[in-house]
Amino acid sequence: MKGWLFTKTGVAPKLIEKEDPTPKDDEVVLDIKAAGLCHSDVAALEDPSWMNLITAAPVIFGHECAGVVSKVGKKVKDLKIGDRVGVSPQHPVNPLDAIGYVRDGGYATKLAVPAVQCVPLPDKVNFVQGASATDAGMTSYHALFTVGKAKRGMKVGIIGIGGLGQFAVQMAIAKGCIVYAVDINKDSRDLASSLGCKSVYSKVSDLKADAPELIVDFAGTGKTTADSIKAVAFKGTVVIVGMMKLTSNIDTYLMITKQLTVKGSNGGTPEDIKGVYKFFESGKLNPEFTTIPFEKIDKGLEMLKSHSIKGRLVALINQDEKKSKKK
Repeated sequence: MKGWLFTKTGVAPKLIEKEDPTPKDDEVVLDIKAAGLCHSDVAALEDPSWMNLITAAPVIFGHECAGVVSKVGKKVKDLKIGDRVGVSPQHPVNPLDAIGYVRDGGYATKLAVPAVQCVPLPDKVNFVQGASATDAGMTSYHALFTVGKAKRGMKVGIIGIGGLGQFAVQMAIAKGCIVYAVDINKDSRDLASSLGCKSVYSKVSDLKADAPELIVDFAGTGKTTADSIKAVAFKGTVVIVGMMKLTSNIDTYLMITKQLTVKGSNGGTPEDIKGVYKFFESGKLNPEFTTIPFEKIDKGLEMLKSHSIKGRLVALINQDEKKSKKK
């Protein structure tokens, strides 16, 4: 098998070859078909604090993938060779046991993973969609619905209309929420408008007049979180997802007097992924994708770093698709 090896912050990942994995009794081996590239991997290459999370380094990078079962462990009953699945990056019982961090991940041609992390991929959902749902989709769904309790008719503010934010916008609108979007990038604001947001802004502070009941911060610059505290409605909820900056100075006076709830949301569960797959099946979730060959994952991470990608970036693996873009 081949895989992109992460060693430490400041060192570019390297394409290596190693022996094919053998599944433990409770595991399956997948032939990976698609792997999503994530801004958190870019951050890990630049910020030494990420080494506290990537405890298995050197390790095959990547935590967003989908593929086909090629080997099955002795105790696995619910999966068989040939099944199409997405992979929940976190173990549902031990969430810190994450692929690409604590064990080899999805920037590879093959992956051994506990069977409980596999989510059946519906026939109507392709591998690019299936992979993106396992992190970008799952993380957005978990923050919106599992943590934020978004529901029909609720006013929801979405900060950052990138790989995660566009998922959140489309799912919130499909759910019947009234959605307000914020992004510093004009193209991202145009995308948010085209998706059906009620209003679109360049600054979080502009949300104050709308007073959303829920604000989900997918940017996490520190200031975006602080400004969300000011903009959210009385007794509202702010959910922090983005990790661009790992600290923020927030107004605790407003938290107290507005009786706010501030929550962190990290990843999600196989059940969240199933929820995203249902949105894909309905046809109401159509995020924009850019795809690249597996051999260019290192270049793809550089593209993410330079913010030259629209939508979600996904590497094609073990398949013949040649198109550079999908929608």
